[in-house]
Amino acid sequence: MRTQWLKEKITYDGSQLTPLYNYLNHDLLGDSVVAWCGSCAVTFEHMIDGEDLKQKAQIAGDDMLHFVFELFDFPLSAAIAMQRLTGELVLKTLKSFGDSTKASQMVRVGDDLYFNEHKFNISIATASRTSSLIHFAVNITNAGTPVPTCSLQDFGVTDIEAFAEQCLAEIHEEFMGQKKAFVKVKTF
Repeated sequence: MRTQWLKEKITYDGSQLTPLYNYLNHDLLGDSVVAWCGSCAVTFEHMIDGEDLKQKAQIAGDDMLHFVFELFDFPLSAAIAMQRLTGELVLKTLKSFGDSTKASQMVRVGDDLYFNEHKFNISIATASRTSSLIHFAVNITNAGTPVPTCSLQDFGVTDIEAFAEQCLAEIHEEFMGQKKAFVKVKTF
């Protein structure tokens, strides 16, 4: 798995959750995760979640830390598991970078993290013909969010790049560990 931190700010509108986005835009061929900061304003044209579409939900935030995965030979069910595991890895990183007492009170409900009923992230997993795709993003601030949220700022995280790099390292280590576990066992 290849990972990359992007220094430029990019607005996430949902169009980034497409096959080969990481390769065509950031030269990451194969299993990969790219991360960056930027606003979020998902258009209905690019909205993946059927529930959100039915509710005409607004998915937005003025400043978020985004992760976009592309995983090959990886069924959607495994991508959903990876999406949820990413929440746990982000929470693990938050406990080491921010207010660990507050972070310890965060709970995961499905693929979302909450602190006192305030939503910390957005995420979705989907599949293309050749790969599975995941978008996972956490609020850097609470500005511009359509629901009650909590953010990295609330937990005292100020070095967003270092936080993102650590999240990428945790994701990489977990993914490669899973790959190793898969190939080292005797099958029947």
